[in-house]
Amino acid sequence: MTGGEAGLGRVAVLSDVHGVLPALEAVLAEPEVAAADRIVLTGDITAGPQPAETIDALRALGDRVLWLSGNADRELVEYRRGERAGIPDPIGPFAADALRDDQVDFLAALPGTATLAVRGLGRVLFCHATPRDDEEIVLVDSPLERWAEVLAAVPPDVGTVVCGHTHMPYLRLAHGRLVVNPGSVGMPYGRPGAHWCLLGPGADLRVTRYDVPAAVARLVAECAYPGIGEWADYFLRARASDGEALGVFGARSR
Repeated sequence: MTGGEAGLGRVAVLSDVHGVLPALEAVLAEPEVAAADRIVLTGDITAGPQPAETIDALRALGDRVLWLSGNADRELVEYRRGERAGIPDPIGPFAADALRDDQVDFLAALPGTATLAVRGLGRVLFCHATPRDDEEIVLVDSPLERWAEVLAAVPPDVGTVVCGHTHMPYLRLAHGRLVVNPGSVGMPYGRPGAHWCLLGPGADLRVTRYDVPAAVARLVAECAYPGIGEWADYFLRARASDGEALGVFGARSR
């Protein structure tokens, strides 16, 4: 398939919502998200302060939403099913316990990758971290040799790969393929706001500004996680700089 052939006109990509319902609601209210042919969730949907409410809000959108699992979603399922004793993210056990049984089953059944035809881009592969692993780290400045390894098994007719996981938006070319990371809706690094991407016919990185102080206050009022005030202040206000995040991720990306 070529970019000029039929495909979905507009696809909104939301990654790493992390159970932050106010940020999600702000993005879903965007006219271009509301009008998109599909909404693709590239994983880490639930590991945060409002996991059950986040799933309910997204499931209410019906078949327009294409769900993919991320490593944090998988960890919540494994914890709830007794397959692991702990979760690296401190808020993970709280989020796992907050899910209903039907939501745990729903997350457990999610695929790790999916491919859609998008007008102007042709076949687009969506994943959480990389097409082969839900925790693997690649960054905008990862060497081309690293990208060749990561993308080796991607079918040759896929010209665009969309991933998340690192919470920092970027676009780059790697061996003739466009790689897109929309950033994080709920836990951005580098700058506040809910980050997402609109595909078709190109790839546009977007950020939705919303009332962060009000969202912090709402989480404090509605979430029983101990220390929710500090958690919300740190992540919703993007206290972690892009430089700090790159410093943590850099050694794992090569």
